Amino acid sequence: MIRNVLTIAGREFRSIFTSPIAYVVLTGFLLLGGWFFFNLVARFNLLVSLYSSFQQMGDAANQLNLNEFVVAPLLQNLAVILVILVPMITMRSFAEEKRTGTYELLLTSPIGTGQIVVGKFLGAAGFITIMVALTGIYGWILVAYGNPEVGVMLAGYLGLLLLALALVAVGLFASSLTENQIIAAVTGLVMLLLLFVIAWPADSAGEPVASILRYISVTEHFSEMVQGIIDTKSLIYFSSMVVGWMFLTQRSVESIRWR
Repeated sequence: MIRNVLTIAGREFRSIFTSPIAYVVLTGFLLLGGWFFFNLVARFNLLVSLYSSFQQMGDAANQLNLNEFVVAPLLQNLAVILVILVPMITMRSFAEEKRTGTYELLLTSPIGTGQIVVGKFLGAAGFITIMVALTGIYGWILVAYGNPEVGVMLAGYLGLLLLALALVAVGLFASSLTENQIIAAVTGLVMLLLLFVIAWPADSAGEPVASILRYISVTEHFSEMVQGIIDTKSLIYFSSMVVGWMFLTQRSVESIRWR
């Protein structure tokens, strides 16, 4: 069973790199991340200069925190970029199989639908993990030339990775619903945006609705980890997101056999 999963994962991982979309997504992600990082560091240096120019605020300059002014905004921006780019990676996972006619061959092979879903998730997750890992260069630069709180920064990057894996699971579900890659990408994007903004009316909603909306929202849990808070509740949430959406994907794939 594990061999089947790894075979499908390797096939999915290689297929991602055979598409020019992967290189466009990776390049765009790193370019946008670098642009945000450059501007955030420039703004931080400007604030330090302004604070230091006033003798009475000299101590305040030393209190400016790289995690608060650079790392946290950078990770938040990267999360938004992932919401837009992840559906472009996952859109072809099942939709392309349906379009080319290899979907039926895959389903009739002696491999369970659960193994297919897990394998495709691992393949896409591997690519997304590489994207997130490459942004670690920004953290390395801050550690080399600044004094950020490393523990808080690592917690934030862990949150970004868990968020990315949850986004992949949602994107795979969207791809399993259609054979059109564009429809799969748009559907995935809408679903992910909804998970991002679902907590917006929580402030005006009464309990327990407000608590439910905040718990469902990915931004609430991600924001806590960006602040350095690794709560069991958040870990369970992201794990449940991945498992839950993969289960829905498996049911969607399984339903094809009965049509």
